[in-house]
Amino acid sequence: MANVVVVGAQWGDEGKGRIVDWLAARADVVARYNGGHNAGHTLVVGGKTYKLALLPSGIVRGKRGVIGNGVALDPEALLAEIGRMAELGLQVTPDNLSIAENATLVLPIHRALDEAQERLRREPIGTTLRGIGPAYEDKVGRRGLRVGDLAEPARLADKLEALVDYHNAWFRGLGLEVCSRDAMFDRLMDIAPKILPFVRPVWADLNDAADRGEHILFEGSQAVMLDIDWGTYPFVTSSATVASAAAAGTGLGASKLGHVLGVTKAYATRVGGGPFLTELTDATGEALRTRGQEFGVNTGRPRRCGWLDAAQLRQAVRVSGIDSLALTKLDVLDGFDSIELCVGYELDGARVEHLPASLEAQARARPVYERFDGWQRSVKGVRERAALPHAAQAFIARVEAVAGVPVSMITTGAERDDTIVLRDPFDPEPRV
Repeated sequence: MANVVVVGAQWGDEGKGRIVDWLAARADVVARYNGGHNAGHTLVVGGKTYKLALLPSGIVRGKRGVIGNGVALDPEALLAEIGRMAELGLQVTPDNLSIAENATLVLPIHRALDEAQERLRREPIGTTLRGIGPAYEDKVGRRGLRVGDLAEPARLADKLEALVDYHNAWFRGLGLEVCSRDAMFDRLMDIAPKILPFVRPVWADLNDAADRGEHILFEGSQAVMLDIDWGTYPFVTSSATVASAAAAGTGLGASKLGHVLGVTKAYATRVGGGPFLTELTDATGEALRTRGQEFGVNTGRPRRCGWLDAAQLRQAVRVSGIDSLALTKLDVLDGFDSIELCVGYELDGARVEHLPASLEAQARARPVYERFDGWQRSVKGVRERAALPHAAQAFIARVEAVAGVPVSMITTGAERDDTIVLRDPFDPEPRV
């Protein structure tokens, strides 16, 4: 099956945008299937810098883009992003972008809820305050608004009134400012003519494309360890982030998804709160942050940094059905005298091979490390695995062994072509 699902194999920010951009050149369609504008990435194409959060990356490469039903769509954020693309000379039209009619809408009231809920938490999660979580709550609570509702003003008004009344009761109970239904309705009516031309039954379009043998690239947001079920709950996102979410979030059957590519850095990072067993708060962690330029695209927040956790990686591989890995930012490890790799955990005096589900057990767990020699010769720009320093090759081989799947791509620098391709995920035959 000539389709590829890209998932983050850690806690996000693994460099998925870079990998998706490389794969998009080989795809016919690029589809977003989860998340919202709470995660972003930057692409540099033809000397222009594109900062994307909702638009599928393939649009920058002239490919058809799809925003699936699993996405929480803030229509104002999308229109602003389309406007920024136009300023760069990229026109986003219904000819190159389709939006699922049953995608959930993110509204101003969701942003207000997000901010209030984060302030009231005893232990903040570190949400981006974009309203994504509350929008998904309304979706599951069967009171959410969907993109297709924009075409039915009377029905939209009724649904919006019920939604606002529901949440305003909570705001009043806490003595907070309530939200205006009329203001939101008027804004949605202004937006509707700009959004509705993009709306289609994208599930049917994707199935037709698959039947024609077109290459479909599924672009995941966030990462496996932020999955609502399989991540470090409650320090997670509000959507499913494992590969199977690509089927549920677009309407293409799971049997048609194809190769699952997990993206992982050669080290580990995390934004916001939550367990991070290999975190380094010393000079080594600061060196990783500085060398890797580890600051959020959307928020500018510094990321927490640490050694690669291959045991966590193995768990992500198994939970998400990952077939191969893309190992990014190998060059950030240049110059370290030694490098450590977590291969398991010690919990209450016993060795365990997976991250326990409870926060209490995670707090007691300690990483079990293997130490590797570092390399002093830079890997920047290297484009063949055999040309890497022997120490780097040994490190990669051990990552493969612990994770249980091969590494198919390695990035060795900031340039798009600084990529070692051992297997094109769209091609069933490995490269020699």
